[in-house]
Amino acid sequence: MPVEMTRARFEELVGDALDLLPAEFAAAMNNVVVLVEDENPDDPSLLGLYEGIALTERDSTYAGVMPDRITIYRDPLLDMCADEDELVDEVAITVVHEIAHHFGIDDEKLHTLGWG
Repeated sequence: MPVEMTRARFEELVGDALDLLPAEFAAAMNNVVVLVEDENPDDPSLLGLYEGIALTERDSTYAGVMPDRITIYRDPLLDMCADEDELVDEVAITVVHEIAHHFGIDDEKLHTLGWG
């Protein structure tokens, strides 16, 4: 049975996951916003999505662009977890996974590191 949770509480879990980042990583994040949506319209099973230009791809022409977007999808995370403790872990994994994309780390490397 999926976990039931208010949107406000879920957003709090995302904030808690962001707070777990080491200070040097949080400080290095540049021009990125983290959002919560119910689900991805193109792939309702998607847990999170990074959209933007990774820090490793930015050069001297990078200026005046809209912030990168990290979206965490609430419904599939709630659906896959049996309880709040599992949800806390899965939200943290998803947040770290998407932030890693902001730093230029691809899915293959994330899977190798255990953050797949």
